[in-house]
Amino acid sequence: MSPPRRPVGLGPRLFLAQGLVVVAGALTLLGVTLMLAPGLFQEHLSQLPEPVGAASEQHIVAAFLGATGTSLAVAVLVSLVTVLAVSWFVTRRVVRPVQAMAGAADRIAAGDYTARVSIRGTGPELEALGNALDQTAHDLAVTERTRAEMLRDVAHELRTPLTALRGYIDALSDGVLVLDPDAVRTLHAQLARVERLVDDLATVSRAEERRLDLHLRAMAPAQLVDAAAEAARPAYARSGVSLLTDVTAGLPAVRVDPDRIQEVLANLLDNALRHTPAPGVVTLTARDGQGVVELAVADTGEGLAPEHLRRVFERFYRVDPGRSRQRGGSGIGLTIARALTEAHGGHIRATSDGPGQGATFTVTLPTTPPTTPPP
Repeated sequence: MSPPRRPVGLGPRLFLAQGLVVVAGALTLLGVTLMLAPGLFQEHLSQLPEPVGAASEQHIVAAFLGATGTSLAVAVLVSLVTVLAVSWFVTRRVVRPVQAMAGAADRIAAGDYTARVSIRGTGPELEALGNALDQTAHDLAVTERTRAEMLRDVAHELRTPLTALRGYIDALSDGVLVLDPDAVRTLHAQLARVERLVDDLATVSRAEERRLDLHLRAMAPAQLVDAAAEAARPAYARSGVSLLTDVTAGLPAVRVDPDRIQEVLANLLDNALRHTPAPGVVTLTARDGQGVVELAVADTGEGLAPEHLRRVFERFYRVDPGRSRQRGGSGIGLTIARALTEAHGGHIRATSDGPGQGATFTVTLPTTPPTTPPP
């Protein structure tokens, strides 16, 4: 069985295509010249004021054809060599970045997301393609790093309550502990923590994949603000942190799933409470944002450094890695807030003047077009 034929690369094919064009042009030039030149030359001879003898005319025509043919042959040969040399140079200039991108693409496909290409001076098309390939590799590297971090964090989040459960079960089995109401409450609390983490991860996944079952209806922003504030007030009162509301009058309605938006605001208010020591202040506002409604949670707490603003919505990200799980939460509340907001066609952003200057989380929701009453 004969080995499979190796496919011809882009460089040889491009060079061959240019060579064929040059050869076709040269042959066309040679053929047209040989067809037209003798007749035109004889016509010019016939127009001489003194007639030329037949023998002299044949000699002159033969000399002309010989000189013309020789000149054309040498010119075509030199042109072919020159053009093919230029074509080879141009082909290398074009093929080299393509080969570099193909090599980088192979490395990326093999899992090496550090692969990059440097393409300069090859035209905007190839440069744009190279930049897109570099950006793809960067995005894949970030995604892979996030995936690894998420798996590690999920394992850590699950390990803590599961370890506690195993310890209690082993102690109960060995008779060290008695199954009294306190032990039952502790077991239920650890199980609830696992269930909450699983539910949160499922919510984020469904929201990011646009698989949430949203029950949308028109809601006044004031209703959303009041409901979220009332639900959060007991926790704020226990912590000694003031919770204020400020709603601009006459805001247009927003089309949302009230339960899901309440979950967004609850996560933002809970995050603000954790990062605002007493006697701090957290303000929940609703205002007009030119075609959108902006719901904002602003606190006077710890604030955020610029490097943290881009990452606070990532899964399990903590500004302070040393913060305890009980006080710091699972690190997924802001991720849920972002996923649910984007599922409504909205946007969420974080701003801060720096550490110690507080932070503001703003949810932007599209407004509901006003209905026109029937005539």
